[in-house]
This record gives sequence, C-alpha cells and structure tokens, in this order.
Amino acid sequence: MTYKINGTEITTQPTTGKWVKRESIGVDGNGKDVYVGVRAYELKWQLIDPATFNQLQVFYNAVATTGTAVVDLPEYSKSTYAFFSYTGCVLNEPEIDAYFTGHHLNASLLITNIVT
Repeated sequence: MTYKINGTEITTQPTTGKWVKRESIGVDGNGKDVYVGVRAYELKWQLIDPATFNQLQVFYNAVATTGTAVVDLPEYSKSTYAFFSYTGCVLNEPEIDAYFTGHHLNASLLITNIVT
C-alpha cells in the first residue's frame, strides 16, 4: 500500500500524511457547524531527494492548469489502513525548504478537492 498519483507510485514515500481538519463555514439553524463538501490531505517529507521532488513537480505540472488527478490515499474514516483511489483531486504546487547535503528539507504536497 503506497501513495500514488495517476497510477504512478511516488518514488520516495512521504514521512507523514494526514487528513487536514476542515474549517467550519458557518452554523445552520439548529446550531450545527456546516463544512464544505470536500477534504484535503497533506503529504510531508522531512528529507526528499531532488528526483522525487521533480516527480512531484511533474505531477503538478501535468494537471495544474486544466486537470485533476487520481490519488491513492489511506481511505478516510475507516477502521483499517487501506488505500483508496480518489478521483477529481486537485494538486497544489509542491513546496520545499532549504537544501541539506544534496536533498531538500521539509517538502510538502497538499491535495485538495477530495470527495470522501
């Protein structure tokens, strides 16, 4: 079970991955919070090689202007750790910090528009 984008395994698997907490966009007439209908998932690498970061950039460039991606992520709110292919996902541009001995520090990729 691995993270994949459009059927391609990410060469260096992330250090961590997490579902991002949704913010309330208001309160309904019964006093219950209202949330947007889609979720986000964040992948992070403490240390990532330039080739894998380039792979993330290629994934982003392929869908940045007009398309969406299919992303394999741990299925949301399940009792087992199983991956599921989410369609219609939007990739934000990958981010990195400084270089450290030929690698990037603190890389991240935010995946949005995930319908669970």
